[in-house]
Amino acid sequence: MAQCEFKKGDFVVYPAHGVGEVKDIVTQTFGDEKLDLVVVDFVKNRMTLRIPLNKIEISGLRKLSSKKEMDKIVGILKEAPQSKRIIWSRRAQMYDDKINSGKPEQVAEVVRDLYRNEKKDEQSFSERQIYQRALERLASEFSTVMNLESDKTITKLERVMENSPERQVKSSEGTDDPSSEE
Repeated sequence: MAQCEFKKGDFVVYPAHGVGEVKDIVTQTFGDEKLDLVVVDFVKNRMTLRIPLNKIEISGLRKLSSKKEMDKIVGILKEAPQSKRIIWSRRAQMYDDKINSGKPEQVAEVVRDLYRNEKKDEQSFSERQIYQRALERLASEFSTVMNLESDKTITKLERVMENSPERQVKSSEGTDDPSSEE
């Protein structure tokens, strides 16, 4: 069996599905060929994924971020949102690419840029969908690393953005909202 950096019981992140747990590392025979596989279970999605060990790097499967890295994520969320003056379809594709990169910093940027105060700002349906997907992906890793409940994590992350001094300064300047280009 090939060397594997993961072991049974480890929590891992798969870019397209978020946080999962390594259930086993097995060798299976397909025809005349034996393949070493990492079996990852995604409880929330009710899905099990088998990834060949020789394809792990290409797949983007990685260990969870550290608590120190999660502190950096909170810092990204506190930053003022970056407004992009490009058409929505291109921004949506860019956001999808960032979410599917599996990199928590990029997912946090999407969350930060698409977060809207429910009392003030309107958001299109597609913006809300992308925002929710990014927020859930980020919250699942954050809650696993920080040992928090998922629902409380979402509230905590949104509170961080809401109370961010940089966000409040930007909103008081009356910047244009480019999100209405749909």
